[in-house]
Amino acid sequence: MKKISIIFLILFLILFTALIKNSTKRINDEIFSAEENIRSLKKDFETIKLEHDYLSSADKLLEFQRLYFDDELVQKNIQNFKIILENNDNLKIKKFSFINE
Repeated sequence: MKKISIIFLILFLILFTALIKNSTKRINDEIFSAEENIRSLKKDFETIKLEHDYLSSADKLLEFQRLYFDDELVQKNIQNFKIILENNDNLKIKKFSFINE
């Protein structure tokens, strides 16, 4: 009886170890995949951020205006902007407001 219980215990421990090892490997694969996705997204983010910072700086915008648009662009005051809302057939004009106002 003692031998059977020892054999059963050893088999149980082997099976339990295999189960834990497989689940750990699966989790490691998921972590690796997530890290690769994050690495790829970080690279894309850095590229897009660089483009945004380069293209949206005030000096660059003024330079692009001079190069490509000459006198076609006119500066407007943002306080003069209005929002047009359409509800069914009704049009409503609302003053533009910033989020933090």
